Amino acid sequence: MSGSFKNQAVKIAGITIHPGEHRIIELPIAKLYTHTDLSIPVQVICGKKAGPSLFISAAIHGDELNGVEIIRRLLKNTGVKKLKGTLIVVPIVNVFGIIQHSRYLPDRRDLNRSFPGSSKGSLAGRLAFMFLDEIVKKCQYGIDLHTGAIHRSNLPQIRADLEDPEVRALAEAFSVPVILNSNLRDGSLREAAGSIGVKVLLYEAGEALRFDELSIRAGVRGIISVMRKLEMLPALKKGRHPIEPFMARSSHWERAPESGVLRPIVALGARVAKNEVLALITDPSDMFDQTEYEVRAQFAGLVIGRSNIPLVNEGDALFHIARFEDIGEAAATVEAFQNTAENTPNPVFEDQPSV
Repeated sequence: MSGSFKNQAVKIAGITIHPGEHRIIELPIAKLYTHTDLSIPVQVICGKKAGPSLFISAAIHGDELNGVEIIRRLLKNTGVKKLKGTLIVVPIVNVFGIIQHSRYLPDRRDLNRSFPGSSKGSLAGRLAFMFLDEIVKKCQYGIDLHTGAIHRSNLPQIRADLEDPEVRALAEAFSVPVILNSNLRDGSLREAAGSIGVKVLLYEAGEALRFDELSIRAGVRGIISVMRKLEMLPALKKGRHPIEPFMARSSHWERAPESGVLRPIVALGARVAKNEVLALITDPSDMFDQTEYEVRAQFAGLVIGRSNIPLVNEGDALFHIARFEDIGEAAATVEAFQNTAENTPNPVFEDQPSV
């Protein structure tokens, strides 16, 4: 196997990282208008033995923070440094957005709609071009970490091109309860990476500008599981039964039929029946009449995303519901996943203490 041979060096931003080295590189991107230099921190672990090359990125949207903590916990385990192949981690891609607590770049563009970018384009285009050229092109695989938007939470889930057998196998290895067959969006990192043959999983979990412990633990565990699947890390010695995910047939957002104050009834991860009442909306200007509008599920499924803000306008997306062949088994898997994540110490390597 390739793991018995010596790994190859990797070069990023003009710096060569040799087998056996762990380097931190500051990837220069631009200057602020104060002429303060701004750079992207990149950590590269180049294993001594040959193996796959994998990038892990977080905070492409500057308000999505769970991935930053996932990467910190992953790197804290010395077992990662014994890997085969090369691991490139970028805990903060959108440095501008992190500083401003914003999803977007200063030019108000979405970085994840700006790939492949251009070296002479907008700020978003230039950042996308550099990230693709310096990081993604050096890898065979990638895991991109995301959360829901502001005031919106996602159940831990993988989104990927399930028509690709290898991508599907890696998605299953991540061991979260829900996998969505997600179409490639124009300008996204997944689309740009796929066009050059790099296979990418997108992990969605939690809410913007918040740390969610369950989502973070699931993310660390999932990444380690994928690295084992790729044989970058040794297989577990003890027999453990990973969560067997369910593939969603389709998904749909239930929207507000009226404007007003939302009172949700079902929780994230809940199993819902067709026509079940998900929430009630009341008119705050008519407290005496107390007219309530029902938000009902159009079909049976699982709530994999929901809005957390109680003030809604007509047409706002409120509940993201995924459909499955066997909704009962899917719901049981979600419950088992939540119990395991809440009651098990942070995922680590067998010879390492808990983080």
